[in-house]
Amino acid sequence: MTLKLYMFETCPYCRKVINEIEASGRTDIEYHNIHKNEEDRLELIRVGGKQQVPCLFVDGKPMYESDDIVEWLRANPQ
Repeated sequence: MTLKLYMFETCPYCRKVINEIEASGRTDIEYHNIHKNEEDRLELIRVGGKQQVPCLFVDGKPMYESDDIVEWLRANPQ
């Protein structure tokens, strides 16, 4: 399973997701900071259709909304 989190550091909803990832000890998620990498920002828009973060791509399928992402992470531990 490929997991990619599109985010930026000062976004409170992104922090919520990142805190959950860190608390769980997961190491299987790639971080893509859209404020530090223009290619990541453009990829998020191209694949997801919008620039909204956080966005967790699960095998290429975008998932938005921090609560939904946290719920998914808890239901699908590493």
